[in-house]
Amino acid sequence: MALLLQLRTVTGLRGKADRIAKAVFRGLSFYTRVLENCEDEARFDETFRWPVASNIDGNEILEIQVFNYSKVFTNRLIGTFQMVLQKVVEEGQVEVTDTLIDDNNSAIQTSISIEIRYQALDGTVGAWNDKEFLDTPSVHSEGDGRYPLETDSLLSSHRQGLDISPGKSTQQSTERSFRRAGKGVFSAMKLGKTRPSKDDHRKQDEPAILEAEDLDRKALLQGLEPDTISLASVTAVTTNVSNKRSKPDIKMEPSAGRPMDYQVSITIIEARQLVGLNMDPMVCVEVGEEKKYTSMKESTNCPYYNEYFVFDFHVPPDVMFDKIIKLSVIHSKNLLRSGTLVGSFKMDVGTVYTQPEHQFYHKWAILSDPEDLTAGLKGYLKCDIAVVGKGDNIKTPHKANETEEDDIEGNLLLPDGVPPERQWARFYIKIYRAEGLPRMNTSIMANVKKALIGENKDLVDPYVQVVFAGQKGKTSVQKSSYEPLWNEQIIFTEMFPPLCKRIKIQIRDSDKVNDVAIGTHFIDLRKISNEGDKGFLPTFGPAWVNMYGSTRNYTLMDEHQELNEGLGEGVSFRARLLMSLAVEILDTTNPEINSSTEVQVEQATSVADQNCTGKMEEFFLFGAFLEATMIDRKIGDKPINFEVTIGNYGNQMDGMSKPILRRKKEGGDGNEEESELLQNSSEDEGDEDGEMVSVSSSQPMKPLVTDRNYFHLPYFEKKPCIYIKSWWQDQRRRLYNANIMDKIADKLEEGLNDVQEMIKTEKPHPERRLRGVLEELSSGCLHFVTLADKDQHHSSRTRLDRERLKSCMRELENMGQQATTLRSQVKKNTMKDKLKLVQNFLQKLRFLADEPQHTIPDVFIWMMSNNKRIAYARVPSKDILYSIVDEEMGKDCAKVKTIFLKLPGKRGFGPAGWTVQAKMEIYLWLGLNKQRKDFLSGLPCGFEEKKTARGQNLPSFPPISLLYTKKQVFQLRAHMYQARSLFAADSSGLSDPFARVFFISQSQCTEVLNETLCPTWDQLLVFDNVELYGEAHEMRDDPPIIVIEIYDQDTVGKADFMGRTFAKPVVKMSDEQYCPPRFPPQLEYYQIYRGNSTAGDLLAAFELLQIGPGGKSDLPPIDGPTDMDRGPILPVPLGIRPVLSKYRVEVLFWGLRDLKRVNLAQVDRPRVDIECAGKGVQSALIQNYKKNPNFSTLVKWFEVDLPENELLHPPLNIRVVDCRAFGRYTLVGSHAVSSLRKFIYRPPDKKAQHWNMTAKHLNGYLAMTNRAHRSRPTGEIVVNMEPEVPIKKMETMVKLEANSDAVVKVDVSEEEKERKKKKKKGGGGGGEEVEEEEPDDSMLDWWSKYFASIETMKEQLRQQEAAAAEAEEKEEMEMAEEIKLDDSPMKGSKAQAKNKEKSKAPKDDKKKKQQSAPELPEKKNKPRIDELKVFNKELETEFDNFEDWLHTFNLLRGKIGDNDDNATEEERIVGRFKGSICVYKMPLPDDITKEAGYDPNFGMFQGIPSNDPINVLVRVYVVRATDLHPADINGKADPYIAIKLGKTDIKDKENYISKQLNPVFGKSFDIEATFPMESMLTVAVYDWDLVGTDDLIGETKIDLENRYYSKHRATCGVSHTYSIHGYNTWRDPMKPSQILSKLCKDGKVDGPHYGPGGRVKVANRVFTGPTEIEDENGQKKQTDEHLALAVLRHWEDIPWAGCKLVPEHVETRPLLNPDKPGIEQGRLEMWVDMFPMDMPAPGPAIDISPRKPKKYELRVIVWNTDEVILEDDDYFTGEKSSDIFVRGWLKGQQEDKQDTDVHYHSLTGEGNFNWRYIFPFDYLMAEEKIVISKKESMFSWDETEYKIPARLTLQVWDADHFSADDFLGAIELDLNRFPRGAKTSKQCSLEMVTNEAELPMISIFKQKRVKGWWPFVARDENDELEVTGKVEAELHLLTAEEAEKSPAGLARNEPDPLEKPNRPDTSFIWFLNPLKSIKYLICTRYKWLIIKIVLALLLLVMVALFLYSMPGYMVKKLLGA
Repeated sequence: MALLLQLRTVTGLRGKADRIAKAVFRGLSFYTRVLENCEDEARFDETFRWPVASNIDGNEILEIQVFNYSKVFTNRLIGTFQMVLQKVVEEGQVEVTDTLIDDNNSAIQTSISIEIRYQALDGTVGAWNDKEFLDTPSVHSEGDGRYPLETDSLLSSHRQGLDISPGKSTQQSTERSFRRAGKGVFSAMKLGKTRPSKDDHRKQDEPAILEAEDLDRKALLQGLEPDTISLASVTAVTTNVSNKRSKPDIKMEPSAGRPMDYQVSITIIEARQLVGLNMDPMVCVEVGEEKKYTSMKESTNCPYYNEYFVFDFHVPPDVMFDKIIKLSVIHSKNLLRSGTLVGSFKMDVGTVYTQPEHQFYHKWAILSDPEDLTAGLKGYLKCDIAVVGKGDNIKTPHKANETEEDDIEGNLLLPDGVPPERQWARFYIKIYRAEGLPRMNTSIMANVKKALIGENKDLVDPYVQVVFAGQKGKTSVQKSSYEPLWNEQIIFTEMFPPLCKRIKIQIRDSDKVNDVAIGTHFIDLRKISNEGDKGFLPTFGPAWVNMYGSTRNYTLMDEHQELNEGLGEGVSFRARLLMSLAVEILDTTNPEINSSTEVQVEQATSVADQNCTGKMEEFFLFGAFLEATMIDRKIGDKPINFEVTIGNYGNQMDGMSKPILRRKKEGGDGNEEESELLQNSSEDEGDEDGEMVSVSSSQPMKPLVTDRNYFHLPYFEKKPCIYIKSWWQDQRRRLYNANIMDKIADKLEEGLNDVQEMIKTEKPHPERRLRGVLEELSSGCLHFVTLADKDQHHSSRTRLDRERLKSCMRELENMGQQATTLRSQVKKNTMKDKLKLVQNFLQKLRFLADEPQHTIPDVFIWMMSNNKRIAYARVPSKDILYSIVDEEMGKDCAKVKTIFLKLPGKRGFGPAGWTVQAKMEIYLWLGLNKQRKDFLSGLPCGFEEKKTARGQNLPSFPPISLLYTKKQVFQLRAHMYQARSLFAADSSGLSDPFARVFFISQSQCTEVLNETLCPTWDQLLVFDNVELYGEAHEMRDDPPIIVIEIYDQDTVGKADFMGRTFAKPVVKMSDEQYCPPRFPPQLEYYQIYRGNSTAGDLLAAFELLQIGPGGKSDLPPIDGPTDMDRGPILPVPLGIRPVLSKYRVEVLFWGLRDLKRVNLAQVDRPRVDIECAGKGVQSALIQNYKKNPNFSTLVKWFEVDLPENELLHPPLNIRVVDCRAFGRYTLVGSHAVSSLRKFIYRPPDKKAQHWNMTAKHLNGYLAMTNRAHRSRPTGEIVVNMEPEVPIKKMETMVKLEANSDAVVKVDVSEEEKERKKKKKKGGGGGGEEVEEEEPDDSMLDWWSKYFASIETMKEQLRQQEAAAAEAEEKEEMEMAEEIKLDDSPMKGSKAQAKNKEKSKAPKDDKKKKQQSAPELPEKKNKPRIDELKVFNKELETEFDNFEDWLHTFNLLRGKIGDNDDNATEEERIVGRFKGSICVYKMPLPDDITKEAGYDPNFGMFQGIPSNDPINVLVRVYVVRATDLHPADINGKADPYIAIKLGKTDIKDKENYISKQLNPVFGKSFDIEATFPMESMLTVAVYDWDLVGTDDLIGETKIDLENRYYSKHRATCGVSHTYSIHGYNTWRDPMKPSQILSKLCKDGKVDGPHYGPGGRVKVANRVFTGPTEIEDENGQKKQTDEHLALAVLRHWEDIPWAGCKLVPEHVETRPLLNPDKPGIEQGRLEMWVDMFPMDMPAPGPAIDISPRKPKKYELRVIVWNTDEVILEDDDYFTGEKSSDIFVRGWLKGQQEDKQDTDVHYHSLTGEGNFNWRYIFPFDYLMAEEKIVISKKESMFSWDETEYKIPARLTLQVWDADHFSADDFLGAIELDLNRFPRGAKTSKQCSLEMVTNEAELPMISIFKQKRVKGWWPFVARDENDELEVTGKVEAELHLLTAEEAEKSPAGLARNEPDPLEKPNRPDTSFIWFLNPLKSIKYLICTRYKWLIIKIVLALLLLVMVALFLYSMPGYMVKKLLGA
């Protein structure tokens, strides 16, 4: 749907002027080009197209305005034409000629003639009457109305700010211009880029793109803020570009599949809360196939390991990132048993790599048991995991203190956004069927079978293997089938969300010998799910996935087999597989659930609904080959043809012998032969609809020779075509949506490239362009939402389609809104940050556009020679897919695309892959067969179709070739000016470059220039009689591209390829004038690529001139060769070559360093040659390099003509040659300074000329910084040094301008304040003692200072993070203020200074503030300790490599290695040249040279020190190393320090530190050295070995000379405070006051003037501060040192001479190992002091030897237990009881565990012990660690030192005699912070363990003595913690001395014995005392029972007796006897 307007002419104009017209419809306006100097008629003849998404309403209006165009003022409106579109809607096409009306609505004489055409929804289009205009038959789209697109106007009609966007013709089918090539190829392809030239004329056909200044003026006239203006694309030129070409891709080499170096380093720190009782855990660390184990810790469920493992890999990135890292905790493993798994954790390497800094640091992994899904978590494992590729650097966060990390839940090892409670889930992967498999006749047996039995079965036995999260599942094997049917599902059980990103699905061929992969596909879970709150679980299909791999012809040893494994880009279609994926979260409480995580395979139902995979449709692919050139001559001259395939269609050589897709179209199965016809039918056979048979390859043709390297095919006027019919499921919607997003992304990328280009070339107002980009982005996004919205009810869609569509719409809508918001925030100074944000948008868009469910396979184009496949190109099918909606069309559909064929697979790596195999211009169209009416529409016009005999009179039958009847003749002029930074192709480190230019089938070379990397060819190449086929007007806007290749000429053999670039010529037709603005063309830089890496720039210009009827005489003349020496070479003509002016280049020659041997001979008499643009200068000869490598003459100069435009400056070459005997020279090495910009000196402007600016140079500090000039300051600035409230400091730190009046308060010495406070309190005595922590000076040492500083650094980092978050919120408000600032008319210089400050990145600024501001707000109890600065990087990075005036240039030699991995620049360095350069325009203003003390010999380098040899004492302090790479098999190292400087070589071997990867060295070394001979200091860490040589772990190199001479004064860091005794003694032999006066003298600064009241004045700054100092005895003395130090610490604020001085510091340097280039092997914390020997000697070195741990003794008395659970049943009575004892140990010393005696038979859980444990231990206060030394095993040579946290473990046990004791519960107390014990047993509860956060914590090191009740806990069956007992204990901590004074005995022994516990009598052992036990059994428990029994017995006896005697008695009585 579109509205098309053809604007023909405007007549009856008055006067003569430049005219421009603007057409507006629905708020989208287009401009025409400017017609210059028209009189009464303006012939525009342009067509505009508005894509519309909703039907046009009859009363909508189209408006056309005609203006007189003005460059400066607003365009003046001549008249307006408005038309209601009713008639257009009814008739579809209308022609109108009508008069214009002016502002007052009255008609004027001018009239306009237009034609309008409306293409409605049903695809019906009115036909143009005017026959010459686009000859298209009417198109009927599919009538099924499946694409109802009814949105409102696609572009919002209101634009913010001015409507200056010159017609952003978003989608003009006729006007999308060929812009520039892909990613970051800025200038590689300024293909369509048109630039206004110098003399500000307009291109005659450029639209009204206003220059920035005009915009400003225009804006001011209209009262608009310049900050709201946005610019449309600089290249969005709406000239009627025929737009028949799309961009070529410049990068040649496939990057995937190349092996790289990776290192995975894992530190296992500790585990907590492991489930299980009394276990002996160890951790197994697995990465991929490799396993490593930690040591085993005994009887603990919270083991502490702190062990470091490193795994090295050399594999392709894809393989690396799919490897699984598995951490598992195993319980009681030993030599005999494999142990039981407690729990494990899995994650893939890719997840770690995508983390910030590629690492997880100090995070807790959640362990779960894969065998038991219903169980909860099995414990936590704390670890660090880092993955480093080559060149990544890992920043180790500084060790934060333990306390914060006990928060396990807050530091889980999970990527952001993953919930901590992960659940188990089932992943169901259904495999339905596959088709199109290739032949895999692996077994020779098959052939034997065939020969014997004649049985010819299909020889492929496929099955599918799925790999996910380290587990594999397979389907069954389908024997002998090309179309296997499986219908099986593979089920994985894994935690959700999984930490493994990709599922690998592979079709394999089963074979007895070995199974091979047929094809592989990866599904990225991030693309098939969405984790947002409106997200969805992973879901996929049922959908087809296409698999690509090696070519289909089977060979036994397939060299491209890797491609089938999914590595690298597949070169051929292999098969397609129908599959689906679903995820179900398990409800683990359900008892039916199968709790194993084994992979299961089961049958599944087949795809019920064919609908969701899509309805089968017939597709049609058409291609035309317009050109085939640059064919590599290695191929040989056999006939060549091209074959195009899509899937297996069109593949004649090795497609498929069996039918691929039976026709589902007619409903029946079709018969087999018929679809075979489809494949291999010859051209004249028919097919059932009598229509056509596919022709998939061109006719073979013999190639013709182009030049030494290349052939071309003679396709002159006859262009071969191919066409293929194929059947696929119709899922175009997916591709359409992807295309819309891709187009938005392409536009965004192009805009960003524009912005970066503008920044790079310093064009004005890049921020406006960025606003334009954001505007386009937001309208594009909203547009997508409206288009996609219509797609909601599409029938054949899978769940993923629906969900993806929803989430893409949400994302894009969101992005559109963000872009609009961002647009309003883009200002000059926020530009850089916003640019980064916009780049994130780009990545997101690309991610969203990648469609996971495939549809139509990609198209492959193969070049065949002699029926062998040689080279290929792969075109994604979505890029050439046709749609009636413009936005949805593929970006290369119906366009001519230049493609370069490449070699398949590994052959394409390295240099072989960089040479072009063939360059093709090819036209492709792919769409539904029923839509194929205008498949030829995009071809260049002017051809006749040649069809096969049977298609002769059928109009829509595709042609087999095109015959061009129109051709144009041109002359191409290539102006090759120069190239720079080329690739070093020879062993000398230089090249002999020449350029070869290709256009169509011609090529020419420039001359060869020897020995240079920066050739200036200055040569014009003329290509005559270039014939181009097609219409002239199309040529003008879309000329073919030019390919330029750079080669290195070798005396023998073939020239080496050095790189290539493309360009597009500027075209002049014969009827155009050769005049500005377009001609002569400007030189431009084109980026040269070699493989995927850049290899320099080419400066050139290209013009293509049409040779008209008058022949060549009409062309602009060419001057003949001017330079007689160069022979017939034509130079670049005058109008094109740059304008030159005279410059002087001054060179400072300082010296040469580290020159390596050349051809085995030592360099003895070197010299440096400097050359720039053909002129140069030589240094003095160094007579004896060994004795003194410095030059005798320091400064020399030469004059040279350089271009006025600095961007065109040629490079400056530095070469070092060695002068040998007999006048021979050898080249030692060379260096090219590619950009002179940083060395250019621009003298200050005349108006404010003052000496002080030049003071900068007179100081020898080159004024290359180009500072804004500042006039003489007026007011003084008082800097107050009185201490004040620390918190405020952050805000009061004000940056001082040179002449602002400000008072800066900076705290110097807090210590002073503390001291005064003490003094007041009466000598420190008295009631209210200062904080208990006030440290005694004698206790403090250097380490106190170091640890305090590290705390500070961490605190700062935390603050920075917090501040960054705050800043985000404040940003909006600040914006408003900043605008005011920007526009306020400040005083010139001040404004500059201010803006300069502003433009610094805010972060940077913050750092500065924090360094200069005293370090941080104090914590309440933190003692004030003087601090130093800990840099977590090298000092050089902080101070710009100390190159403030002395620069170091690396000299290179040797060719660059071909594959990126091996040769790093490091290996090519053969030495270094030290010196500097200053470039300035002649003549220099006199006042500089007239300056007092100006020495003409030194030119610009005034006041530099002498370079005579100087003796220096170098003092190296090595503090510690961290994270060393393990060097021994046991995963540890025995490191020691080795230092080398010149001839001094110190190896500190005897002080190696056993088995440590984080050794604390704490050593200093003094070395005497002589600069310049010995200036490179190497500090290395070696690994000590008992036998064999010691291995290097890593080393770091420091250039001491640059530090020594730097104005930052890096010789000895400036301390924070000045004191003359104690731990902070001043180290420098010069006092602050001496340093200050020297700096003032050198810098020609007035001062220092010390005044009364603690003031000092330097230049115009006044500093105040304390003036007295205390010596050791507490005596006070007056001193100026504090004041001087205050000035030094703020030296950067002193005008002109100031710069930051290096503070007292510790720097952290990475250790590198030459064998593993680029991968850090650990870090070293150290610093270096240097003292000249001719000065007073410095004091002794500071003692930084490691603190010795302090000896302590911990006495623990276990008094009682209570409520211990009862474990045993009594033998006799079955009563519950326990035999309790308590075991205790200090963490890590399990072997020293101590047990109490046993309290037997406790019936209530009460136990009485009165038992004392004694634990002596060594403790490091600062690190809160216990130090233990012990031998690791009986074989160890020496003891190893371990540092472990101080934790006391108490356990309660039940003693058993015949079986193992039962563990009942435990408590672990961290001696530094544990809960205070409860007063009574009642108050003691589980809360004390679980709820630590809220309870008051105490430290035994502060409390010394603690008594109380603590709970014992254990886990019950449900893994819940429960209290299993309580213990009353007393902890008493003594130092070793105190313990000696008051000794105590173990248990209850002397001395200080404890009384025996008062135990109830039950607690004894029954078999030792049977009587007693009987007594107890009877007496205590059965006393009453026995009494009752006895009484009863008595009663019974009495009754018995009674009964017994009764009868006798009765008788007696009766008888009366």
